[in-house]
Amino acid sequence: MKLITCEFNIDSGCVELRFDDGTELGIDCTVVESEYAHTVQQKTELDWLVYNAPVEYAQLVLNKRIRDYLNIVIK
Repeated sequence: MKLITCEFNIDSGCVELRFDDGTELGIDCTVVESEYAHTVQQKTELDWLVYNAPVEYAQLVLNKRIRDYLNIVIK
């Protein structure tokens, strides 16, 4: 599958992905934040990713690397 679009939908609070085979996927950012972001710095980092790098955010979530990422960037 090839990713066609990936963007943050502020109305739903989700990062929405669309693939060339018609598959659509939504990542609920509120759920991700409540699971992984326990400090203001972690929440800020996730917010930055959602608005500025939604593809990278989606990759981290889907590959279950979000915790590792936060542990590396927030020391």
